[in-house]
Amino acid sequence: MANMVPYDRYERALRRAFDPFDSFFSAPLSVLSNEGSFKMNVEDAGDKYVVTAELAGVNRDEIDVELNEGRLSISVDKKESEEDKGKNYLHKETTEWQASRGVYLKDATTSGLTAKLDGGVLTVNVPKQEEKASVTKVSID
Repeated sequence: MANMVPYDRYERALRRAFDPFDSFFSAPLSVLSNEGSFKMNVEDAGDKYVVTAELAGVNRDEIDVELNEGRLSISVDKKESEEDKGKNYLHKETTEWQASRGVYLKDATTSGLTAKLDGGVLTVNVPKQEEKASVTKVSID
């Protein structure tokens, strides 16, 4: 009887024994899941679509915005700057990464398309074209 350990204490001791392994395996995965992606919102504002993307720390020349047959694509190719390459870091959490997000906007038009990067938020205004009747009625002879 003296060797018996209550179940709740045994479970806590076992959990403590595996904590270093859990933190080792979960930390890299959590970093990778957020890396290489960005948040994007699409709003229908009546006569246009307003697409916003959170791109903190990304320069204007690292972003590519493209509208091709109704598909709006935002691509980012974040590179390490030359001044950062010469430094001797002990710990560094900023990296090079690439990401691309897209959305299909069926009635988008290329005329009047604008994009603006301000405070780490990219805002793309995509005007809508007038809806055309996509259904043609065929008479039967």
